[in-house]
Amino acid sequence: MPRGAIFGFLGPNGSGKTTTIRMLLGLAEATSGSIFLLNKSIPFELRDALPHVGALVEGPAFYPYLSGRDNLARFDSADSSADPKTRTARIESALARVGLTAAREKKVHAYSLGMKQRLGIANALLQPRELLILDEPTNGLDPQGTREVRTLIRDLASQGITIFISSHLLLEIEQICSHLAVMSAGKIVAQGSIEELSFSEILNLNLRTPDIDKAIATLNSLDIEARNEGGAIKANVTYNFIAPETIVDALVRAGVKIQGFTLEAPKLEERFVSLTGEGFDVAR
Repeated sequence: MPRGAIFGFLGPNGSGKTTTIRMLLGLAEATSGSIFLLNKSIPFELRDALPHVGALVEGPAFYPYLSGRDNLARFDSADSSADPKTRTARIESALARVGLTAAREKKVHAYSLGMKQRLGIANALLQPRELLILDEPTNGLDPQGTREVRTLIRDLASQGITIFISSHLLLEIEQICSHLAVMSAGKIVAQGSIEELSFSEILNLNLRTPDIDKAIATLNSLDIEARNEGGAIKANVTYNFIAPETIVDALVRAGVKIQGFTLEAPKLEERFVSLTGEGFDVAR
């Protein structure tokens, strides 16, 4: 995965996403297998890896009656690797990066959910980071808060930070991620780019024609098992089995009037359901 990519970690609720993240960060122990984070073995080289990783897991927790800036100062002072001499400058920089400079003196109890999420990301950015891990960063947010966090994630990725996002919302992953992994029942069932995971060896053929019987007979002669579904002809075609232009040419030669013809891969949602046997939330 290239530097500055946005990697989605997708799966239904309860599939093991948060547990996996906790193991990556050394917060939970793996019972088998090996874990490497930024080429460091976890948990054996945890102290070498974590200073380069920012994380927001299971939502931010702040002191409600302290300001945003004072909350960050409290967290930074608890970090043994943080330099107190640069604390003020680093806090102001982190607040600016997430768009909270104007609200830095406001008490956190008066922050919206979107602002709290952005403050949590600011906390993860108090030190220079190569990787940012976000667990359900838009969970519970209204549309405005969701847009705020989504825009922030894109901006951070454009600055060269690799972003790892866990989510059960397919729409969020499709809108901002370039690569993803799909988890089901504690196991990765697929991994790759959005395009790779949208691809399937079985393509959907859709044909609209007034000559239904003639069209089905023609497709059957090409070893394509076609069916009539409510006046539209449907079929499943193996990728690279036959070229689309060959199908259309055979239909035209048979005198079939073509009103519409498509041959396409299943939608990403359909691909995920086939991988996991479960549905995904596709909208908020």
